Amino acid sequence: MPAAIADNANLTADRPTFVTHLECGMTGQHLPADTLHNLSPEGWPILVRYDLEALGRAVDRDELAARPADLWRYRELLPVRKTENIVSLGEIATPLVPLGRIAAEDGLASLIVKDEGRLPTGSFKARGLCLAVCMGKELGVTRMAMPTNGNAGAALAAYCSRAGIESYVFCPDDTPEVNMREIALQGAKLFKVNGLINDCGKIVGDGKETMGWFDTSTLKEPYRIEGKKTMGLELADQMGWTLPDVIFYPTGGGTGLIGMWKAFAELETLGWIGAKKPRMVAVQASGCAPIVKAYEDGVEHAPVWENAHTYAAGIRVPAAVGDFLILRAVRESGGFAIAVDDDTIEAARLEVSAKEGLLLCPEGAATYAAYKQALADGRVHKDETAVLYNCATGLKYPLPAAGETLDRTKPIDYAALG
Repeated sequence: MPAAIADNANLTADRPTFVTHLECGMTGQHLPADTLHNLSPEGWPILVRYDLEALGRAVDRDELAARPADLWRYRELLPVRKTENIVSLGEIATPLVPLGRIAAEDGLASLIVKDEGRLPTGSFKARGLCLAVCMGKELGVTRMAMPTNGNAGAALAAYCSRAGIESYVFCPDDTPEVNMREIALQGAKLFKVNGLINDCGKIVGDGKETMGWFDTSTLKEPYRIEGKKTMGLELADQMGWTLPDVIFYPTGGGTGLIGMWKAFAELETLGWIGAKKPRMVAVQASGCAPIVKAYEDGVEHAPVWENAHTYAAGIRVPAAVGDFLILRAVRESGGFAIAVDDDTIEAARLEVSAKEGLLLCPEGAATYAAYKQALADGRVHKDETAVLYNCATGLKYPLPAAGETLDRTKPIDYAALG
């Protein structure tokens, strides 16, 4: 049984941190750590940098095995200076779930889902927002705000409530009702906006001066990347410090894809993994695929996607602040960007549920749909190990109608039930 949060040794013992500075993701300009930042002075996302040489002397990967299997196992590779500022809801290591039946039917070497739906608030957004709120607490923030398509807002609300920080969340008015109710119940002030997530983001940015809140939008602060990079640290750890051939990642703002690529670079520098890294695949919906278009056009920035639409709400992001970082990771890794339509996503969701008993969210199902498409067009091969990221529990999303009615007062034709 996992240790209770309060008894977790990683959270109750001070350990050294190795942050040296922050860095503009575009220009490389150094910025001071331990100071509140949104974007760099030039308006680009900021990355956290560490003294990896000193870190490697202080801890080795074998030492981690004795620690609880959770996000805080990787404490030295995270930016929180003081243990008292850690805000935790029990961020467990999420399981690797092989799709064994599908692999056997299709002759695949290894197809694995990393199921992020097991985290607090039911999605991988818990990783990034956990670190953002921890650092907000450490740096004296008392009010945070963000735009969201659902799951990020729920995570912000939960961790802010845990930390005693006010939270304001703005979401498109067609965000799934269950997400909006979760956000409100977790203590945020919730506002439904007649627009898309970029419209909500403008409201957050425009309101900063009047409301005094810290803008926690995707990649508009440095620390959500650090939380999301634990997906990569954890994957390497779970796979015995090796990595798969290819990773399919549902990409909206792209924080997790950027974070994992950063994690793999840090692990290689530490000597904890070798030079072989996965091909990173950015998966989008065909109704909102700005990264795919930019990848195919050979450019580094993606224009705003007009009339964005997809039922996979989490990847309906018409413009990503960190588009160039996503595209760099994809290209440096030898990966690619791929779009799948909503019908294909839903078919993939139904297939995995029926064959494997694993309920994917629509965004997670998009990765399986994209994998099948890439397998068919030769961009991945059956003998490769592929990992698909399921970013949230499927229970948060509308489920198809099911079941037939039986009248218990009448004779039941059992043979007809088959």
